[in-house]
Amino acid sequence: MPEISESELKKQIDTMRLERLYVLFGDESYFVAKHAERLIAKAAGQQFPDFNLQRFSGLDVSIDAVSDAVATLPFLAERKCVAVRNWNPEAFSAEETAKWKKLLTEIPETTVLVLYSPAIRVERKKSAKWKSFLTLAAKNGAVVECKKRDSAEIEKLLCAYAAKQGCTLSRREAGLLMELCGNDLQTLLHETEKLCAYTKEGEITRETIDQVAVRNAETTVFLLAKALVAGNSDRAYALLETLLQQNEKPVTILAVLASSYLDLYRVKAALEGGGGAELPAKVFDYRGKEFRLRAAERDVRGVSMETLRASLQALLETDLALKSSAADGRILLEKLFARLFLLR
Repeated sequence: MPEISESELKKQIDTMRLERLYVLFGDESYFVAKHAERLIAKAAGQQFPDFNLQRFSGLDVSIDAVSDAVATLPFLAERKCVAVRNWNPEAFSAEETAKWKKLLTEIPETTVLVLYSPAIRVERKKSAKWKSFLTLAAKNGAVVECKKRDSAEIEKLLCAYAAKQGCTLSRREAGLLMELCGNDLQTLLHETEKLCAYTKEGEITRETIDQVAVRNAETTVFLLAKALVAGNSDRAYALLETLLQQNEKPVTILAVLASSYLDLYRVKAALEGGGGAELPAKVFDYRGKEFRLRAAERDVRGVSMETLRASLQALLETDLALKSSAADGRILLEKLFARLFLLR
C-alpha cells in the first residue's frame, strides 16, 4: 500500500481493516503519538493486553527482540501488536539495517507492527536510510506522515480543546496564544489546559492569556525584535537581560532575532510589490507560523526598506563577530542594539 493520509489511517482503525505494518512520522509530533497510540490500542485489543501488546523504545531497541516478538503468536486473539517508539533507521548499523529490512518483509498475518517516531526529526529527502525504509514500508504496509498544521487549523484545534474543558477560547485569542508560545501543538494544548484550569468556566480573555501563558525563548526574542523596531530601548534591554538570565546563548538569540528581521523584510517587500503580507508564505516555509507574517505586517509600518537592509547587514556582521572572535557575546548584542536604534 502506498503512503496514506491521516484520515485514511483513522478509517482503517475505525473499521479494523489493519495492515501488518505501519510507520508514522512527521513534524506534528502530537499527532504522530496520538494516532500511534490509538492504532496500538485497537490492534492489541482489550483482552489479554499483557500477552498481545509488546512495546520497545527506539533508544535501546534490539532488532532480535523485536523479531522474536513479531513472530510470537497472539494469545486467544486474532492478532497481537508490537510497537516501537522513536524508531530511527539513522541509528542502525549495517547489520541491523539488513535485519530490519528482512523483518519488514516477513511480518505474519497475526501481528501488527507499529513503528512511530514522535521525537525524531525525519528529513526523508536528505536521509538515504529513511528514504529506503519508507519505500520498503509502503510496499509492505502503510506509511503515514503527520504534517505541520497551519495557523488556522491550530486555532480551531485550540478552540475545540477549550470547549471540551467547559471554556470559550476565541480564534483571536487562540492566535494570541500562538504568538506568545510558538506553534508547537503539544505546548499549545498544555498552555490551553492551564488557561482552562485557571478560568474554570466561561471566556478565556486576553488578559488571562497574558498573565498565565508561559512565553518560550523564541517568543521572547520576537518581542525583543518588536521593541527594537519600535525604538523602545528600555523594553529591548530588559528582554535581553531576561534571556541571558535564562542562559540563552547570544548566538541563539541572534539567530532568532535575524529570523524575525527577515520576516519584516519579506513582508515589507511583499507590500511594496503590491502583494499582501501573506505572500512570503507561498515562497518560504511558514506553515503553522503564518501569525509571524501578520505580526510583521503590524510592526513594519513606518520602517523603510533601506533601514531593514542596513539592519540585516548589522545582524550579519554581529553574527560573524560572535562566531569568529572571543569578544563577550552580551557586549556584542548591546552594541548591535545601539546600532539598530540609530538606524531606526
